[in-house]
Amino acid sequence: MAARNDEGLYAKARSLFISRATMDDFTGWATPRQTEAVSRLFDTELANRERSKRERLLRRARFPVVKGLDGYDFSNVRLPDGYALDGLLDLDFVPRAQDLVFYGKTGRGKTHLAIGLGMRAVERGLSVRFHQTAELVLQLGKAKRDGNLDAMLRDFGRADLIILDAVARLLYQIIAGSYERRSIVFTTNIEFSKWGTILADDKLAAAIIDRIVHHGRLLEFTGQSHRVSEALMFGRTPAGPASGSKEKTKEQAGTLLD
Repeated sequence: MAARNDEGLYAKARSLFISRATMDDFTGWATPRQTEAVSRLFDTELANRERSKRERLLRRARFPVVKGLDGYDFSNVRLPDGYALDGLLDLDFVPRAQDLVFYGKTGRGKTHLAIGLGMRAVERGLSVRFHQTAELVLQLGKAKRDGNLDAMLRDFGRADLIILDAVARLLYQIIAGSYERRSIVFTTNIEFSKWGTILADDKLAAAIIDRIVHHGRLLEFTGQSHRVSEALMFGRTPAGPASGSKEKTKEQAGTLLD
């Protein structure tokens, strides 16, 4: 007869919403081999459910591309004083509903890092929503016209982490609704002092910034554009730089971008 105190088997059963009474009955008559077979069956079912959950979360996140953080170069990412990289990579800001602002010029890896953190959140079973500003503004406008704005905002309310690839006027409801409830990662190449111009409303910009600054951190991205440094136009190849000096490549890039 199988041992009635097989807590490992009972724990798997609870995860599958199988009652203790059913398990008591099963362990009362099952042989050890039968118990082992059922345990393996539970393992397979739990693994399949976990994989399906991750796939579902990944689809719902709607990342434009899938990018991890293996090999990501943090040398040009300036973290705020007192905030360690380990904390960022461990997603310690998410359970605290703290925001992050990734600020830097185009091509510095802001979106890559945001997606990479979002991928880590999905791997941990967290719900993520990624939106590029232009697309989201159109969706919000359409939802408002169609009378579906509340449903769309409720979907954001179910997320653990929201990633906004920039800031625009119609995003205020999402930002205000997420304040002290869930984390938002912003990517932008516009400094705070100019958000009023972008939003065409200084008071609205001040309200947004006030909420972000209260529980948020600013990460600055410096250095050369990743796209320029890897550009085929300047003699780069996917495997690395082609022949020719690094200084010459930088000079060519500077000339073209001036």
